[in-house]
Amino acid sequence: MLNKLPKHPFYLVTPSPWPLYTSLAILIVAIGLVQYMHQIQGAFLTLFFGLFYLLGMLSFWWRDVIREATFYSVHTKKMQKILKFGFVLFIVSEIAFFFAFFWAFFHSSLAPTIQIGSIWPPLGIVTFDAFGIPLLNTFILLLSGLTITYTHYALTLGLTKYIRDGFLFTILLAILFTSFQLYEYKHALFSICDGIYGSIFYMATGFHGFHVLVGTTFILVCFLRRTHFTRDHHVGFECAAWYWHFVDVVWLFLFITIYYCMFLANN
Repeated sequence: MLNKLPKHPFYLVTPSPWPLYTSLAILIVAIGLVQYMHQIQGAFLTLFFGLFYLLGMLSFWWRDVIREATFYSVHTKKMQKILKFGFVLFIVSEIAFFFAFFWAFFHSSLAPTIQIGSIWPPLGIVTFDAFGIPLLNTFILLLSGLTITYTHYALTLGLTKYIRDGFLFTILLAILFTSFQLYEYKHALFSICDGIYGSIFYMATGFHGFHVLVGTTFILVCFLRRTHFTRDHHVGFECAAWYWHFVDVVWLFLFITIYYCMFLANN
């Protein structure tokens, strides 16, 4: 039941069990992941259950948010600004997350220790050709950034057909990027176990790939509920677009530092 609308622009959310249940699901995922990395029997089952439980809780939570925004119309202009500001803070926290990987990379590459031979990349590491799949993936992500912007403009103009096409092209490009990334991992000449370079490379690009999957899911959900959006009320889609542009920018930094600079160092 909705609270009686107050005489202010804020919406006071009714008591919800989903934050508590979602926290519990995240705890189960963390336990399952740690057990899986230590090769404990039954760990994969715990991890799978935790992920399934987490997906279910998030689905119920987001369902309630969609109801509030679309059917109950309680997201006033003020509420929309607050939601956008909250998402901007989330992206700032993600920037800090990736900053740690870049810091580790530059710390190790600009002053390589004697333990790795005082050279960077370490001996035995065969880096990728920056002008192969990495460059292709860069063009794919940049193009997807254009298509998601195209979708946004089509939405603000109320062009239904172009909205659908923009979503589909963006999702297709995102899947294409992920496929090429997996192909690159499969044919890599080093692994995450190959010292500091392997650890940094796979952690940075792997987490970026995870963010691409999250962003793809984000955009797919927006595509499925595109009829909910109006020209002046589409906070969910705006957040998805901002998130996708963030993914694009992070990849540009990854390409320049981890791919291009290392390619030049080896040649």
